Formats: sequence, structure tokens, C-alpha cells
Amino acid sequence: MPNAQTNQETEHARPASLPFSLTILGAGSATPTLRLHQTAQLLTIGSDYMLIDCGEGTQLRLIEQRIRPSRLRYIFISHLHGDHYFGLPPLLSSLNLGGRTEDLYLFGPRGLDEVLTTIFRVSNSHLGFRLHFQAVEPNESALLLDHPQMTVESIPLQHRIDCSGYLFREKPHKPHLLREKLPADVPVAYLKQLKAGHDILGADGEVLYAVADYTEPGPPPRSYAYCSDTRYVEALVPQLQGVNLLYHEATFLDDNAQRAAEVYHSTAKQAATIAAKAGAGRLLVGHFSSRYKQFDLFLDEARTIFPETYLAIEGQTTPV
Repeated sequence: MPNAQTNQETEHARPASLPFSLTILGAGSATPTLRLHQTAQLLTIGSDYMLIDCGEGTQLRLIEQRIRPSRLRYIFISHLHGDHYFGLPPLLSSLNLGGRTEDLYLFGPRGLDEVLTTIFRVSNSHLGFRLHFQAVEPNESALLLDHPQMTVESIPLQHRIDCSGYLFREKPHKPHLLREKLPADVPVAYLKQLKAGHDILGADGEVLYAVADYTEPGPPPRSYAYCSDTRYVEALVPQLQGVNLLYHEATFLDDNAQRAAEVYHSTAKQAATIAAKAGAGRLLVGHFSSRYKQFDLFLDEARTIFPETYLAIEGQTTPV
């Protein structure tokens, strides 16, 4: 049984950060294989589920990971190559069959709305929930979502067709009150002001309670950047600066750098170079070409540039 001291320490401990994690659902490229599924990721922030790209079979991958698709609230599609969105119409259809009534928010390139409208029109299908679509401009970075816990910005990428990545940033956390230092009779209004980062002043302007004395900083905000299909673009570096976790496609190894450039993809070495220049915390590489049967070489190549490189492994959840 915990003693009184343990209970007191727990009571005054800094509250844990909200869940912020990434689950890889698909890490393959355009040609499906028995080992890798097409691109899809699930970002969990607090109680919200955000789906990033939706390759063929994504809803099955969600079920395999025991993730209820009905909990999805936001979907972000990078571009209109099929391996990144062909799983979306059946997912929406299944949500409808499941009786969803909650609004769903969809972000993606222009034309995605037209594709979905055509599919549902010719199949005489009707959604029982509102689907809010926001087109993402491919050539500029823009604030797409101002969520209570975070913001989402678009990242301009360079692929054979319009393509955007996404940058998810936590908002700064409020200071944590050191209640053990405060008198028991401090008014609740004062506590709220201190937690909001404001000193408490007396009628004469004298500081009664200073934020610096009675609070400690909240945990630093975390960030995740998703760079889907793109050739090597050094102009990405300023926007990615200091990101905690970066996913950058690495379709090829460096011995196929010419092929990568021709089809507007990147190599593992190039992905690592972007991560190093951006000062990222960790790098995930994925979107592996079906020509490769082993992936350790991707790690070996990338880690010569950026040691904190890891493979995007399907079914694996990585904390941000």
C-alpha cells in the first residue's frame, strides 16, 4: 500500500502530457506486396484520431490494429496517386454503413472532392454525416487547422503531381501550478491567472504572487512532420526546423538516385540529409519500392548522415 508521502508526491507531480503518437498502417509504395501495404498513418493526439493518407485496404489495417475507424475525426490526403487515397471511398462508405452521424473533416488536393462526388453519385450512395472538405494549395504553406491542442500546416512538396505534406504542432502547454508553495486560502481566480502565466498584482501594483515563484513550465510542445512523395527539396528545411519526429519518404537507395530524381522521389540518404539540416529529433523513412526485399540497407545508408533514423514498420506505434 502506498504511504502518505507517495500519495503527496503523486498529487503534486506534473501532469502527464496528452497522448501524441504515430501508428504506421502502410509503409509501401505504389506496387502492393505481401509484406507491405500502401501508405497510411494514424496520428493520435489526445482523444482525437487523425488519418494521414489512405492507401488501398486502410480500413482493414485499422481493424487489424484494433483501432475503431468510427473514432476518426480528421483525414489528410497528400496527393491523388492511388496508393495514397484509393482506400478512402470504401472507408467513408463503411463509416456510413456503421451509422456515423458525427462530422468528418477532410483535407487534400483539389479534385479529391470531385472524385468522391462522382463515386457516390454513380453508386447512388449518400453519406449520413457531413463531410467537410478543404482544398490544400500545393505551392504554399498554410494553416489548415487550429485545433484546441494543436495546429496543422501544409508543407509544399515536389512530386509529379500536386502534393503536400503536413506539419502537426502542439500548442504551448500552460504552466503547472506548484500548489504546495501556495497558501491554502489563495482565491481560485488567482490560481487561474497564475496558470495562464500572469502575475497577481495588489491594488498598489506590487506583485503578490509571481508566476516564476509558484509555477513551473509545462512540458515542451511536440511536433510531427509528414513528408509524403517528393524529390529532394532543401527548401523544406526552414519549415521542418527542430521538429521532434519527421517522416520522409525514402523510396530508393542512393545507387538509384538518378531514378529517384526522374520520378520525383527521394533516397534514404536524401531523407537523412533533410533531417540533419532541419535538426530533427528522429527520422522515420518509408514508402519503400517493391524492388527491395530487405530494408536494413535503408537504415545503414541514412544513419551515415543522421544516426537517429528508424524504419517505418507497419503496426508499430511511435511516441512523438
